[in-house]
Amino acid sequence: MLFAICFLLVVTLDQLSKIWVVHHFILYESREIIPGFFHLTYLTNTGAAFGLLAGHPGWLRQVFFIGVAVIALTAIFFIHRRIKGISRWYTVSLAMIGGGAVGNLLDRIRLGSVVDFLDFSISGHHWPAFNVADSAITVGVAIILLVNVLMSGKEQQK
Repeated sequence: MLFAICFLLVVTLDQLSKIWVVHHFILYESREIIPGFFHLTYLTNTGAAFGLLAGHPGWLRQVFFIGVAVIALTAIFFIHRRIKGISRWYTVSLAMIGGGAVGNLLDRIRLGSVVDFLDFSISGHHWPAFNVADSAITVGVAIILLVNVLMSGKEQQK
């Protein structure tokens, strides 16, 4: 149940935030939220993270990204079934990763690209824009890594 709730929460927040941006911004429009640090900027990304593969033919990108997402989601569900009793953190992290993958997959199927809008910069150094799905995937991976480090530390203490 925890997996389903987290998974659906990520997909819902991701899709609602993207729908809001698409309906309230013009493509490439940017609004400063925190001066010199955070903007909401409506962009689309036909590639992967940081625009990777953006220059390849559209049909090839779509097949590749949809295939990778289906394989990743299948792996997430199988891994979850095997390790769900070990830690709730694994359940939450896998749900976040899966929900993020589905959020971006829905964009690719519906729009042919992913909507990005979270735009940060620090001291003139600009980070590529991303979205709620990307954030969920990143946080999910970080949780898995943290849990693994903490669990390995407990095992070493035994």
